[in-house]
Amino acid sequence: MPLSRLKLWLWLACAAPLVWLGWRIAHGALGPNPVQTLEYFTGRWALRWLLVTLAMTPLRRLTSRPEPIQVRRLLGLWAYAYLCLHFSIYLVFDLQFSPAQLAEDLSKRAFITAGFAGWLLLLPLALTSTNGWQRRLGRRWKTLHRLIYFAAGAGVLHYAWGVKKDETWPCIYLSILALLLVLRIPWRGILRARSPAAAARDPTV
Repeated sequence: MPLSRLKLWLWLACAAPLVWLGWRIAHGALGPNPVQTLEYFTGRWALRWLLVTLAMTPLRRLTSRPEPIQVRRLLGLWAYAYLCLHFSIYLVFDLQFSPAQLAEDLSKRAFITAGFAGWLLLLPLALTSTNGWQRRLGRRWKTLHRLIYFAAGAGVLHYAWGVKKDETWPCIYLSILALLLVLRIPWRGILRARSPAAAARDPTV
C-alpha cells in the first residue's frame, strides 16, 4: 500500500472515535454523567493511540519494513490531540478555568498529578515533531523524544489511580506498556555480545 494511502487510512481511523463521540453528543447518549463520559472516552483513546505509537518501533523490527516508523509521528500527534481534548474537558467543566483549583488538585490528587505530568512530557515532543526541529536538534532530538516512555507510564498511572472500581483495563494497558518496553530492548545485540565467540574475542574475560 502506498504510504500516502496508509496515512489516509490511519488518519480516518484516528478520527473515527471523535465522530462516534460527536454522534453520542448529538443524540444525548453520554449517560447520567456526561462530563465523566467525555473525560473517560478521550483519556482512554489518548492512551490507546500512545501505546500504538510505541508499538511502531517493535513492529518495524519484526517486519523489517519502514512504514511503521513513517507513520509514527502521525499517530503520536493524534495521541496528543486526544490528550489535549481530555485535559481541556477537565479544565472547562471540572475547574471552570480556575488556576487555584488546578494547583489544589495537583497537590492533593495523585492521579491528576500523573496525568498532568504526562501532558507536560508530551508537549515538547509535539512541538518538536517536525522535520525542521529534527534537523536543528540532531542527536538530541531522539534523546528528547524518549520522554514518550515516561509519558506513557504517567498515563497508565493516571488511569489506574483514577479508576475507583474495576481495574481490569488499567492492568491491561500496564501489561501492554510493559510488553512494548521489553520488545524495545535490543535482545539480538545482547545475546550476540554474550555468545561464546564474542566472549573469546573479549580480552577482559
